Amino acid sequence: MFDTCDIILENGIRLITIKKETQLASVHVGFNIGALYEVNDKKGIAHFVEHMLFKGTKNRDNEALNYELECLGGEYNAYTDYKCTVYSTTTLNEELNKSLDLLADLTTNSIFPRKQLEKERGVIISEVKSGKDDLEELSFNRINNMAFLKSPLKCDVIGKENHINAMTKEDLIEFYNKYYVPNNCYISIVSNYDHDYIRTLINNYFGDWESKEVNKPIVEFEKNICKKEITYKKEIEQSTVLYLYSFNNLTKEEELALRVLNHKFGESSNSILFRELREDRGLAYDVYTTLDLSEGLKTLYIYTSIAEENVEETLETIDKCIKDITEEKIVFDDETIEIMKKVFKTAVASTLEDVTDLGNYALHQSMEGEPIYEFIEEMEKLSDVTKEDLYKVARKVLKNPTIHILLRDK
Repeated sequence: MFDTCDIILENGIRLITIKKETQLASVHVGFNIGALYEVNDKKGIAHFVEHMLFKGTKNRDNEALNYELECLGGEYNAYTDYKCTVYSTTTLNEELNKSLDLLADLTTNSIFPRKQLEKERGVIISEVKSGKDDLEELSFNRINNMAFLKSPLKCDVIGKENHINAMTKEDLIEFYNKYYVPNNCYISIVSNYDHDYIRTLINNYFGDWESKEVNKPIVEFEKNICKKEITYKKEIEQSTVLYLYSFNNLTKEEELALRVLNHKFGESSNSILFRELREDRGLAYDVYTTLDLSEGLKTLYIYTSIAEENVEETLETIDKCIKDITEEKIVFDDETIEIMKKVFKTAVASTLEDVTDLGNYALHQSMEGEPIYEFIEEMEKLSDVTKEDLYKVARKVLKNPTIHILLRDK
């Protein structure tokens, strides 16, 4: 469906080049390190390092680096999640050379200037505090913290304020030197240039980068604790209800069935939960499910915000929806699978059309050790998914939840 080359360079960089007819070039430079692998007293260090890479290198100070990124005339961005940290640009094709020059400089030559470090520490702490004012974000943070004893999911990617305050320049540099190495680096490039030309550019800008041994902490799966807990916050108008399920050892076929089930259960705007909570009962405006099938992060959440007087009815309604699915009282017909096929096809078409989305998709598939063309295999396997598969995976996953309720502190 597109012209792809996937190779490992001499120093260990995994390079995925995608050639397609486009006027844009999208570059993603990713490192297989994120909040999932942080030690207990350094929560937030991966995110802190991401911020600091824009604050100065051996070749450019903070102002020069960001000015030159701005001069690309496109988009530049970075993000940290639990599994990885990614730096990206999307520009006109003729800016590809300059984009790689800048991304190589900030990822391989950063110097963590102390003055900028202290400024950025304040920025990140402000980010932590703003999350406490966001009811949705606060609810997710609280349920993750109460659902596990040791899991890295107990702490948000941004980290904890006391840890951020305690981090030194030496801590950040140690983390950077340990994990920002070519054999832990993945680069995806979508453009109209030939694969050999892109490979030459990568060797020019990243070729002198020396590989090192990378040892990441082993992350063991932890099942969520089955319990219900109420917490409080002052001066809020809405309450929130959040369910969390964690699961492990599903087969690829079961995960595909779970994705179909999730779409029908709470992901779509005409889902079972949406119809029950909003359309039929008028309890909630916002209700959705979110599913993460990444290795080490197998979770399913149900979220809604409601008036405090509607909390009990909301809990009863969600529980009844789950019970009706697991007891096969809600009927899944062939149309459910057909709709999901259309959803998949639409998502694939949207990704293929957008060079940034395509580059990001290819990067994550590579970092997860999955083939870039996995979606074709999934499309074929969708025809084999039956309603019995949906009921079976529902009974396997939708049990023993952690439930968090956020109420107004009176």
